[in-house]
Amino acid sequence: MKARPGYQKTLLAAAIAATLGLGAGGPRTSRAQTTEATLRGRAAANSEVVAKNVTTGATRRTKTGDDGTYTLPGLQPGTYLVDAGPGTETKVTLSVASTATVDLTSAAGTAQGAELAELTVRSNRLYETKTSEVGNTVSLQVINTVPQLTRNFLEFADTVPGMNFSVNSSGQTSLTGGAQSSSAVNVYIDGVGQKNYVLAGGVSGQYFTQGNPFPQLAIGEYKVVTSNYKAEFDQVSSAAVVAETKSGTNEFHGEVFDQYTSGSLRAENPSERFAGEKVPSNDREFGASFGGPIIRDKLHFFLTYEGKRYDTPITVTPGITDLNGIPIATLLPANVAAQLGPAALPFQEDEYFGKLDFEPTDSDRFETSIKYRKENQIENIGIAQAASSAISVINNDTRFTLRWQHSADWFFNDLLFTHQAAFNAPSSLGVGNGSTYVAASDNFNQIVEVGPASPLATQNKGQQGPGLQDDFTFSELHWLGDHTVKAGAKFQSLKLVAADALDINPQFNYNVTPAGTAALPYEAQFTDPVPGLNPTARSKDDQFGFYLQDDWVQNEHLTWNIGARWDYEKNLGFLNFVTPANVVAALNSQDPAAPAGQTYAQSLANGGVNINDYISNGHNRSAYTGEFQPRLGFSVDLNADQRHVIFGGYGRSYDRNLYDNLQVEVTKEALPYYSVYFPNPGGTTPGGCFGSPCVAWNPAYLNGLSNLQSLIGSSNSGAEVDLINNNLKVPYSDQFSIGIRNTLGDWNTSAAISRVISKDGFVFTLGNRYPSGAFFVGGSQPWGDPVPGFGNLIIGNNGIETKATQLLLSAEKPFTPESRWGATFAYTYTDASQNRDITQVYAFDEETIRQYPFITSNAAPRHRLVGTGSYGLPWGFLIGAKLTLATPTPVDDLACYGITYPTGSGCTPKSATPKNFFGYRSLDLQVTKNFEIGGFGSVYVRLDGLNIFNWYNYSDTTNNWGANGVANPNPVTFNYNGNIYGVPRTLKLMVGAKF
Repeated sequence: MKARPGYQKTLLAAAIAATLGLGAGGPRTSRAQTTEATLRGRAAANSEVVAKNVTTGATRRTKTGDDGTYTLPGLQPGTYLVDAGPGTETKVTLSVASTATVDLTSAAGTAQGAELAELTVRSNRLYETKTSEVGNTVSLQVINTVPQLTRNFLEFADTVPGMNFSVNSSGQTSLTGGAQSSSAVNVYIDGVGQKNYVLAGGVSGQYFTQGNPFPQLAIGEYKVVTSNYKAEFDQVSSAAVVAETKSGTNEFHGEVFDQYTSGSLRAENPSERFAGEKVPSNDREFGASFGGPIIRDKLHFFLTYEGKRYDTPITVTPGITDLNGIPIATLLPANVAAQLGPAALPFQEDEYFGKLDFEPTDSDRFETSIKYRKENQIENIGIAQAASSAISVINNDTRFTLRWQHSADWFFNDLLFTHQAAFNAPSSLGVGNGSTYVAASDNFNQIVEVGPASPLATQNKGQQGPGLQDDFTFSELHWLGDHTVKAGAKFQSLKLVAADALDINPQFNYNVTPAGTAALPYEAQFTDPVPGLNPTARSKDDQFGFYLQDDWVQNEHLTWNIGARWDYEKNLGFLNFVTPANVVAALNSQDPAAPAGQTYAQSLANGGVNINDYISNGHNRSAYTGEFQPRLGFSVDLNADQRHVIFGGYGRSYDRNLYDNLQVEVTKEALPYYSVYFPNPGGTTPGGCFGSPCVAWNPAYLNGLSNLQSLIGSSNSGAEVDLINNNLKVPYSDQFSIGIRNTLGDWNTSAAISRVISKDGFVFTLGNRYPSGAFFVGGSQPWGDPVPGFGNLIIGNNGIETKATQLLLSAEKPFTPESRWGATFAYTYTDASQNRDITQVYAFDEETIRQYPFITSNAAPRHRLVGTGSYGLPWGFLIGAKLTLATPTPVDDLACYGITYPTGSGCTPKSATPKNFFGYRSLDLQVTKNFEIGGFGSVYVRLDGLNIFNWYNYSDTTNNWGANGVANPNPVTFNYNGNIYGVPRTLKLMVGAKF
């Protein structure tokens, strides 16, 4: 089919309209393992079905079977002209990672010879209904028109029920699904998982950062699957985000933008209001993209760059606000108290992305792309951390992909080679003595840290290496029925690196009492390297994955999604680790606190700890082989018209154990972190110290690290011993769901109930036991019973669990040129519990993780509503809005108020929720004015108003669980002078051009 003269001009107009959310023009998007779309349905028996991309000319063909069914897998998301012969032509827009059903047995509404440019603007976007997955798609129109706090494309994921994107007081972003941590999320860009295997955060490069995982200009649209995904999804146990990137089209298109805000364009935050001083701040985001043809219909390119320059205000607040009713600031030394209050966090990011795609025939597509991300930021300022203890963080991420896709009448194959290199390297800004002020009488809670940061803050952690994956789709299996079978395999060979500390900056701890701060420190903490050992842990990590997925249309009403996958990881750093001989000897030596003849191992055994479960000889650890993951889903089209579809299913999905947790066996051995104690008022050990070893104070300890290291000499006294269970398992989740999707006029709605149970999360606990095996004696834990000649025993096991039931409601009215408006609504009700704070892997408050009670989860608020809308006005104006309302998120804490619990502890983990009606609320608006430049494109000016009512969304809390055995009925309240989530009322000005 040939376009009439004037096609180029009309297509350019369509592209400009698309930038306003009015069409599907602009740069096209690429397909990949999990991002490509599938078109299926019926046509005349033994006929040829042809799908032609209207922006690139790329054409795909297949033949129907004797029963008239057809399947076209591996289609790039975008707009197509589809036909199975004269009179059957129809136009459709396919979404990312979707399966669309189109009946071509008769004319579908487009006359033969229709104009191609008209099809580009007015194609029918198909809403995926016959899927068992729980989730939704975030369109490019939403990305372009909804106001946002930061140019992170993941921010729009919270328009999908069950998702929570947050920006904390430091400007750091986090994406979570259900009641699990951000580490359980995986993001797939062009079918490639961006998983972080070393650090928390889920996505590579997203560990405590203000940055973005990918330049937003390069993202087309994406799909969010909150549970019950198909078998091709790996290394994820909560939400999966499937994003596809833009590519060039047969026309040259580009965009440039510059966005700015400053302290003069925002309201003061609570701490600035309290202090009467506003911290200077400047935020600037800018970028450009350009793409087009090198050889029309064959070879295209796309390039983009985005940069960030932030200076984010932050508030230094004490860890506790008062001590016995006395304001804590009055008890600190004057030079320390002066460091509380407003501060700032500078941040810089540069991101580049480029892609080439080549389609020499209708059957082959070659694609190569590269992403480079570089960040530099200041961190560790805020709650209980002063600006003088800040660290500088370098965060780099480079990824390269090379893909070959080949299609035929009966199959589609996608072969992909990848390479990644991602490293996070924080370091202390200062060198010298650091000081931490704590309240010994308040469970040694930290009040504030000042001076050069701890040596543990200087690290270098990352991953690099190649990967190879292949996905093969059998699209024509008519002799079996209407089946689309997909099989795949994946292999990655990575090098994981973790340097956990540097031999600098001893830390001195001072006790703050109701009478003031003790003049001398009660403890010094410092490193002392072991000669001949390397403090950097390195591991070869081989990963294998296999899956089989069958999408079976049993009849016009019933569709089955049946799949299974198996994954395997061989982490040699963990498997080949050998427990040092001197540690093994110490564990089997006489327990100094026990009767003669009783070894320390026997004392542990009395307390249920079999030390042989943790001692490795380099041969008694095996990689976990139990990662079998069934995935079963169904959908029932009640009237066989895709308007009312019941869906549901069950699936199991395994994640990964982070190398940051496994590597401590090596790094703690090579660069142990010691503690020595000095006599201090209130000391409880012989000599009047708060712990052992107890040594006399000498001012020389403040004048050089070597003076402290001389206290240790060649001994291991005080050196922590970290051991991990030899039979470590892998965390996973079981997911159940049931729901219904409806198409009601222009609206697409969904209602679902999801139940997700996650198990085997990694956790460290205290291994020490009293000689009797007890963990509590008189309410005290055995911190004074370390490994003979060493320090405390810390053991790693599986055991963290979460349980979440969610009601997920959504409604979407897509933006169309005819109506000129669109809207989305997402409501989530969450009932969740957990046996440990989702942000914590250390659990020292009870004997084992099994003794932790299940308490209300702090992962999500009970109620959360997100609504968005956009409206196209005359004269080139476009407005957009986002309303977010949520009840307060529960707070998990250790409650101590004078009673003894059945475990023997005087404290227990508890959860409570501030009594405020809202925990988070924000109304954001934007207005864009477009100025069309005839024949060339448009220039626009955009103004975003964030949190226009200046609602303070407090993030800091004051916790008071009670006293003298009486529980406080309102134990958790917001700190109204502390930090907030999001931003105060802020205006952002953007100017740009699209051509």
